[in-house]
Amino acid sequence: MLRRAYDWHRPLMSVVVLMAVCAVTSIVGLMVDSREILGAPAWAKPLKFSLSILLYSLTWAWFIARLPRWRRPAHILGTVIAVTLVIEQVLITWAAASGTTSHFNVSSALHTAVWATMAAAITTMYLCTLVTSAAVFFLRLPTASATFAVRAGIVVALAGIGVAFLMTSPTAAQLSDPAGIIGAHAVGVADGGPGLPLLGWSIQGGDYRVAHFIGMHALQVLPLLALGLDAAGRRARPLAPPQVQLRLVIAASAAYSAALVLLTLQAAAGESVVRPTGPFLAGGWGIVIAFVITAGIVLARQSAAPSDLPGQAPPSVLSARVES
Repeated sequence: MLRRAYDWHRPLMSVVVLMAVCAVTSIVGLMVDSREILGAPAWAKPLKFSLSILLYSLTWAWFIARLPRWRRPAHILGTVIAVTLVIEQVLITWAAASGTTSHFNVSSALHTAVWATMAAAITTMYLCTLVTSAAVFFLRLPTASATFAVRAGIVVALAGIGVAFLMTSPTAAQLSDPAGIIGAHAVGVADGGPGLPLLGWSIQGGDYRVAHFIGMHALQVLPLLALGLDAAGRRARPLAPPQVQLRLVIAASAAYSAALVLLTLQAAAGESVVRPTGPFLAGGWGIVIAFVITAGIVLARQSAAPSDLPGQAPPSVLSARVES
């Protein structure tokens, strides 16, 4: 089974193995190295990136292996993605081992070259992912809900990755007093202030990393939701019909997209994700309530559907059997 998984896309699966090694190394670094960079443990950033890149590479390897068409061009682009991700992780790990920050660092010619290389690598990765995503839109999975979840996850993930480009602009303080750093994760406060454990997201000001992380991993969350509904449908009859699962996934995808937009606007306004106020607090509750109501209506309509005749399968099941 491991051999078959490795054959999905060998360069990307090699990145998965490498990132697993990097994650273990970073955990050891957290235990034996007490240094901090911008107020966070030196090895926290390599750990976060290794786990994120591992999931990203594994997901895209699985997608590319199942493409019904354009698999060869997608495989080539996947290889380029793999190379860019390795470059990113190597430079992040080097910076952590050196006791300095990797992103936005232009304090010397060497650090400027490192940051420029990272920026070029991620931009290339983004463009290759964008093109490969067009091929994945032709991918059809066993259920309509899973197919929709993959397509929605790709679109939301591209938007989430794109949020990272908002971090590269210099802040007003950097423009007035350059100090070797151009760009920031936080908004309204300096990078390196109090943040959430391990994640490091600012608890005093806005932070684009929240929307970046949430959006990028829609690539895993939404397809896993579809798979979970399919599994639950085998035990819970109201969730069994394919159209119910599809409608729930559509509702979840809309809520997820709205949350991404809200989190991005909240960060831009300089407000911490852990202290939402005013329109952002109302917007967050509005998204949750709208999703709950929509899901309730979907399930209520299914429960109110005419009962099936004794011994007869539900129409949705019969339809699925005919199509199969």
